[in-house]
Amino acid sequence: MLELHGIDRSYGDHQVLHDVALTAGRGRLTGFVGGNGAGKTTTMRIILGVLRADTGSVTLDGEPLDAGSRRRFGYMPEERGLYPKMPVTSQIAYLARLHGFDRRRANARAEELISRLGLEERKDDPLESLSLGNQQRVQIAAALVHGPDVLILDEPFSGLDPLAVDVVLDVLTEQARAGAVVLFSSHQLDVVERLCDDIVIIGGGRILAAGETDTLRERHGTLRYELTGAADLGWVREVPGVGTDDFEAGRILFRAEESVAQQVLARAVEAGAVHRFAPMLPTLSEIFKDMNADRTTEDAR
Repeated sequence: MLELHGIDRSYGDHQVLHDVALTAGRGRLTGFVGGNGAGKTTTMRIILGVLRADTGSVTLDGEPLDAGSRRRFGYMPEERGLYPKMPVTSQIAYLARLHGFDRRRANARAEELISRLGLEERKDDPLESLSLGNQQRVQIAAALVHGPDVLILDEPFSGLDPLAVDVVLDVLTEQARAGAVVLFSSHQLDVVERLCDDIVIIGGGRILAAGETDTLRERHGTLRYELTGAADLGWVREVPGVGTDDFEAGRILFRAEESVAQQVLARAVEAGAVHRFAPMLPTLSEIFKDMNADRTTEDAR
């Protein structure tokens, strides 16, 4: 388990991280989300040892990180960091050699990752000739080449089409199932919500929420309900204590306390056949917007 405890970090007089604490478990995909300038990249660089925290600590399985333990890390930066004119296979094999693989094992590892990431047809091409999405896959292969114990990825799905996202997800899931910590940042909240076991939301350098994806949605859920039926449901908009988010003849999405929602359901049953009545959990995007709006309000006070 990777854990951050009470991390503060400032650049001059500007404090960018405030008492940051998060956990990323082994065998799980942890999404790290926040807007531009929220503190994601600074936090990841502290985990990697590229930056030093002003206060706080980072531990892996309860032990402080050092240069030796960080050699078991794999990192994919948001910026391209590979050799543009070097062929794909040669590049990955070269990186494997830097991690201590002999030539035969390095070549085998490169071929394995290239195949797994669907790059066989471009394996002998220079990196610069590939599309941005395929370059992203090569960047992921570079992070995975030594079979890391901890995998830190900054925007790994940027530029990938839906099919490529699924391919990369399968590879990351395999890594997690093998016992690795997998932590990645992303602006694509719908992708994070679909893929991740756990989510950490950061804003203004502070952790705003963290937990299992479904638990987080339940914890921060608004009291919204979807009702569909055979009869017209326009009358729901006139019920005291109800706020309407979406309406069409046989469907309505509304906000209300549970007792009021049950009254609506009872009346709908009397009025005609009810096809569906269910609470609606917020999306990660909705939670993220609400939390950042709350943070902006607090900062303005």
